[in-house]
Amino acid sequence: MSDRPTDIRDTDPDKYWETFAEKWTSLLTYRYLGRRHASLDAGVEGNSMSVRHDMRNPTGGIMAAPLCVASPECGGFNDDFVVPNPLIASMQILDPARDVRELLIIPDNLHTGRRLGFSRALVVDAADPDRVIAISTGVGLSLGPVPDGYVKIDNPPIDVVDSPDLPPLTEVFGARSLGDGVWELPELTAELASPDAALHIGPQHITLEAAAYETARLLADGELQIEDWYVMFVNRGKTGPFRTKAEAFRGPNGRIGCRVDLIDRGENDRVVSTAAATFGPAR
Repeated sequence: MSDRPTDIRDTDPDKYWETFAEKWTSLLTYRYLGRRHASLDAGVEGNSMSVRHDMRNPTGGIMAAPLCVASPECGGFNDDFVVPNPLIASMQILDPARDVRELLIIPDNLHTGRRLGFSRALVVDAADPDRVIAISTGVGLSLGPVPDGYVKIDNPPIDVVDSPDLPPLTEVFGARSLGDGVWELPELTAELASPDAALHIGPQHITLEAAAYETARLLADGELQIEDWYVMFVNRGKTGPFRTKAEAFRGPNGRIGCRVDLIDRGENDRVVSTAAATFGPAR
């Protein structure tokens, strides 16, 4: 198991970007899912991410978590000029994207203030930018400024070859099912932590969605496709293990609503994040 992560805000300013590069390249979320971000990654133009089998549900429809990793709304705050902290992530999924191979993210920062920022983006098919897959919106918080001198990082994604035999994302990120819609992430490690030593949004989205989908399936008559995904990041996930608590509600026309909390068991069962999801019948 990796050593417990440290908060980059406690780093000597002269070593800040060296430390950031180490943390950024050890973070599992972006390198495993292959997100490419022009403002942070060297040799990258635009913001994009390829779509693999492990980012789809059993019917081949796109899952919400990969979309949120591709478009991690943080109100225009990026790591090159502040320590960012997401507060709200919202994703409305219009197209299950069963035949889409690559996503292109078209950002639109609405307002970036001193502490709070508000942003949105369109997630489209890179091969047909007029085809909108999802609408993303969010709110972010600045945890403070960073030193000058950022240099884009050569952070190539892990060479993951797309295949129907890829392990599920929950397995890669260490989440395990405890049954009946309850999922658990292990204690916090560097691979799962953001530079400020808190549980990163990637494992949160992945585990919350797994719990929501499994809980919703208990009420469903057939396969489901997620249509709406909303997450509030309530507290920093500091210790772990992290466990979900979910409940589902049946709506008309085969729709299922679900809400899920992610709880830090190592911090007196404090809620780290809470999600609301709407599923419809897969078509």
